[in-house]
Amino acid sequence: MLRVRPIHYTSRMDQWEGLLSALGMVRTVDDGDWQEFDAGSGRLALHRVPAGAAGADAGDGAGAGMVLDGKTDFGVEVGDLAEFARRTNLAGAEDGTTPAELVSARHGDTCRITGEDGFGFFADKAAHGAQCADADPALAVVEVWFTPDAAAAEQTLRNMGARLRPAPDDDETADFTAKNGGVLMVRPASGAARTGLGFEYTGDLAGLRDRLAAAGHRVSLTEEAFGRTLHVANPDAADLPENPHGAMLWISQKPEGA
Repeated sequence: MLRVRPIHYTSRMDQWEGLLSALGMVRTVDDGDWQEFDAGSGRLALHRVPAGAAGADAGDGAGAGMVLDGKTDFGVEVGDLAEFARRTNLAGAEDGTTPAELVSARHGDTCRITGEDGFGFFADKAAHGAQCADADPALAVVEVWFTPDAAAAEQTLRNMGARLRPAPDDDETADFTAKNGGVLMVRPASGAARTGLGFEYTGDLAGLRDRLAAAGHRVSLTEEAFGRTLHVANPDAADLPENPHGAMLWISQKPEGA
């Protein structure tokens, strides 16, 4: 199995819970400082941290001193760690890479994936496999791998078993789906590789905008060259006008034919 499950660090758990509930996500794990929310496709974990917290590397190579509060780590869930690592490295052998390594991390046994650009993230064993049937089926969790080496990142995701999704434009971007839910995107970017978080919606974006606004969230609908997108206020930016992780979250309309 392979499911998208980024980890978001925040001191504003209540605000995030309100936003995710308004989006149609359902909390399926509640361990106090660790909570998981299911969308119709994909899952998002929230990890409570102190306000303004900074810390050491949390999984993607950001390093000590980085702002942890408001940060998102790229991440996936798998069924069997050893089998996932074996298959990923077997697929990588064709291009001379072995990106998967079984390790013991702070949160337990896991599989660390390291891309050719140095970007690292964890594939964790899923605590529960089934997707919550009460979640909005139109909503998908999206995580983005921003990298100066898009081709290598794309190959790493293929080796992991992600499925390339046809794109309307033939450019340097690539979208993948995970077998058990969620969307993974690769986007070329300068500087150090990093993570982006967003959502995708197959339903009526105007209706979702109205639902979010009725729940008290600041939201706008824009028409862009590649489709319609909602921009909703990031709960982490409520009292951090200079939030380094961004003031808005995006919810894009699923591309036709994807």
